[in-house]
Amino acid sequence: MYIDDTIAAIATPPGIGGVGIIRVSGKDSFPIVNSLFKSIGTVPLMDRQNRTIQYGTIVDPATNKTIDEVLVLLMKGPHSYTAEDVVEIQCHGGIVPVRQILKLLVNHDVRMADAGEFTKRAFMNGRIDLTQAEAIIDIIEAKTEDSLSLAVAQLDGTVSSFVKDVREQLIAMIAHLEVTIDYPEEDIEDVTSQEVREQLQPILKAMDELLSTANIGRLIRDGITTVIVGRPNAGKSSLMNALLRENRAIVTDIPGTTRDSIEEYMTVEGISLRLIDTAGIRDTQDTVEALGVERARDYINKADIVLCVIDGSTPLTPEEIGILTSVSGLNTIVLLNKSDVAQVVTDENIKEHGTFTAIERISAKEGEGSAVLAKWVQELVYGGRVKQDNSAMISNVRHISLMEQAKAQVEQALSSIDMGMPVDFVATDLRSAWELLGDITGDTIRESMIDELFSRFCLGK
Repeated sequence: MYIDDTIAAIATPPGIGGVGIIRVSGKDSFPIVNSLFKSIGTVPLMDRQNRTIQYGTIVDPATNKTIDEVLVLLMKGPHSYTAEDVVEIQCHGGIVPVRQILKLLVNHDVRMADAGEFTKRAFMNGRIDLTQAEAIIDIIEAKTEDSLSLAVAQLDGTVSSFVKDVREQLIAMIAHLEVTIDYPEEDIEDVTSQEVREQLQPILKAMDELLSTANIGRLIRDGITTVIVGRPNAGKSSLMNALLRENRAIVTDIPGTTRDSIEEYMTVEGISLRLIDTAGIRDTQDTVEALGVERARDYINKADIVLCVIDGSTPLTPEEIGILTSVSGLNTIVLLNKSDVAQVVTDENIKEHGTFTAIERISAKEGEGSAVLAKWVQELVYGGRVKQDNSAMISNVRHISLMEQAKAQVEQALSSIDMGMPVDFVATDLRSAWELLGDITGDTIRESMIDELFSRFCLGK
């Protein structure tokens, strides 16, 4: 799987900025960059001190034309990002200089890197495992401090350490069982099975505890989809504006002003919220508005939190009763809006039409709603737990699925022991669990899956 060539890519976002960075990695990175780099000193880059920054210019050898002033960072393998020789060229951050320098490199036998190839090489060279590689994506994509902290913890190896420890215990048990299989005349099969059973119980418990963090981890990592629903003129758009503290949605007295969904991101209690204001739900003959209503119903089924806005100052309408029925049983917070005027709708009126997480009174007009939302976001994500600590937390959907499958194999092994099955069956179950856990860290994963995972990375990373 290892390709012994030299690659390069632009590591900074496209556009104009203060600095542009071209990253070069591979066995020929030093001599190739040296052939384009000119400075006061005549010592070749490969002979200069490691982990230093060199000032000079990049010059096209064919025309002797200077492309740009640059700083060149020297990082000799294995102590570099890819564990190979790495040179990073920092030039001015215009579109033209970075492209000109990359073009020069490609003309000198450097290959354009694939998406994520630098991180893939770090993985292939053993500097990081697959969970740590995936954590790098999460760090780049983190939208809040909590999601960043979770990704950094994974990069530090909290998940991979857990997985490696369990795999070591499983392989020791497998070896013990295989000895029993190879020497059946010793008649120690029953004793061996019971020893394995005692050793599997704490492993199963630890896997359960890690999986219990999956929901929290997913919400911290991916954020919470929060959908605002209600009939026209219930105050949905006013609530959206109050939560965002800006006039993002148009607010008028005309029913049906919001015909399509409006999406914005905000941070509440350290958690990213994808906040969606939907079209007012009602029967309508307007084709465009009807499409918006249908989209609102679709969003309800995908929401982590539903904010159902009811006008508390007027009796419940048939439309509102229908909306309450449709969001009953979901993680729905009913917001009785317009609390700044006399209220007609009671909590009991709401409870007659379904089961809801909470019923709260707000005045979107007065800018209320944020405190209520913050309280329930905290409850949804942490559920009374202390916020993130230093223990392992699993958040990646791929990791969760593999851990659940591995746990099922451990449970199957325990079941085989309880049923008095031959140790061959127990060993097979444990080896399946061991391989599934290896897929998490990349120790047993297929090459095609590795390529697919790293294709999610951006160029230059």
